[in-house]
Amino acid sequence: MAVKFSKHHGGWIIFATFAVAALFTVFPLPQWLESYRPEWVALVVIYWVMALPDRVGLFTAWIAGFFLDVLEGSLLGLNALALALVAYLALSLYQRMRMFTAIQQSSTILILVGIHQLLSFWVLTANNQNTAPNLIFMISALSSAVIWPFIFLGLRYLRRNFHVA
Repeated sequence: MAVKFSKHHGGWIIFATFAVAALFTVFPLPQWLESYRPEWVALVVIYWVMALPDRVGLFTAWIAGFFLDVLEGSLLGLNALALALVAYLALSLYQRMRMFTAIQQSSTILILVGIHQLLSFWVLTANNQNTAPNLIFMISALSSAVIWPFIFLGLRYLRRNFHVA
């Protein structure tokens, strides 16, 4: 007897990847390593937007960002706005990004996460809450781009193994 899956199977995997990314975001690191922390939630948003644009989009990115704002105790709506913008840009590029090589995808990730970081920097500066004296925080965009191929392969493995559609 064949098991018939519903059209939207594996939603718990998507939720679990966001939860793990949020945990990695708040996991304590030594002070010298803090600026190199990749933007885990942004990477997960970009992957799921690329893989399943009909299921993960602006609303999912907004909710994930809002949850991240609460988790980090940052300005409410900051990450929600930044992740929604990243999701919008990824949605407009997802068909091209699927065709890109790993290096091209990583360079696109560098730009998308860099936009996320610059928007956050701008909003925090406008609210007099910015603590970064220079652009060292952009290093996390570079570390996100470096680990993107591994994140992509790991999430694709999960999506295929658990038949997330």
